[in-house]
Amino acid sequence: MMKHIYLLIAIVLICSCSHRQEREQRAPIRVETMLLSSDGVVDSHTFVGIVEESEATAVSFTGMGVVKRVVVSEGQAVGRGQLIAIMDDTQARNLLAGAQAQMAQANDAQTRYKMLYDNGSLPEAQWVEVQSKVAQAKSQLDMAKKNLADCRLVAPVGGIIGKKYISAGETAMPSQAVVSIVDISKVKVKVSIPETEVGSIRANTPTTIKVEATGGSYQGQRIEKGVQADALTHTYDVRVSVVNSDRRLLPGMVANVRFFTGNNTEASGIQVPVTSVQRRADGSLFVWTTDKNKKTHRTSVKIGKVHGNNVTITSGLKVGDRIVTEGFQKLSENTNVVF
Repeated sequence: MMKHIYLLIAIVLICSCSHRQEREQRAPIRVETMLLSSDGVVDSHTFVGIVEESEATAVSFTGMGVVKRVVVSEGQAVGRGQLIAIMDDTQARNLLAGAQAQMAQANDAQTRYKMLYDNGSLPEAQWVEVQSKVAQAKSQLDMAKKNLADCRLVAPVGGIIGKKYISAGETAMPSQAVVSIVDISKVKVKVSIPETEVGSIRANTPTTIKVEATGGSYQGQRIEKGVQADALTHTYDVRVSVVNSDRRLLPGMVANVRFFTGNNTEASGIQVPVTSVQRRADGSLFVWTTDKNKKTHRTSVKIGKVHGNNVTITSGLKVGDRIVTEGFQKLSENTNVVF
């Protein structure tokens, strides 16, 4: 009797273990996957760049003086001829008053001496001297008027006030920048390109620029390529022009620039992590893919060149496929996975 009881217990335990193992085998395996998109095309390279203004103009007074007021602020849009700042014009007005007095005196002397000259009572040399003094007085008057006008600083070009360097009460020196005006209707994205890849970039190489700060994607235009490398990094500065009509792109923003170099020496393909490519016993290569039911399958592939941590898949995969990148060690055909 006891033997029958022990046998029954053993059968129950075996069945229990068998069901538990079956449930464990059926439990989905957690893996990491990657959805293949057109971002993996082999004939493109992506670099990080910085947005720059296309043009920057430093605006300054031509003379020295104390700044009374700066009437613009950083980020403000200004038009050509718009008032930027005002300098204390007390000295300029005094000089103008003195020049006006000298001009009046010279004109009065010319009127009186002209009568003598017309009557033949004034030598020619003395009359020439009178006319010379009138011309000198007029030149000084014109200069005094210009000095007074120069106490009002106006924008030589239209754009955005990029930075304000001087505030009210400070002394401005000749040619010292008061503000900078930047043109951001078109910007440039500066990228440092390694010397091994700069040769594939041309002035008309297609580019796509993505800026996380704006959440937008932009089409690059003409490319300016520097010819002098950085001595330490051996990289060349490349600038991509971008139309910025809505002025959302601002200098200093970080951008991802994708260059479509169109290298035809290798068939266009998709890039996947090197570690996701497995090798069968016969030497053929495959990757684990998942279907819409989250079941895994061995998919045969052919590879091309290695680019850093990625390898080019020249056949076997297409855009829209999902491959397993981590956790494939426990996989077999038709394994249920979760990701």
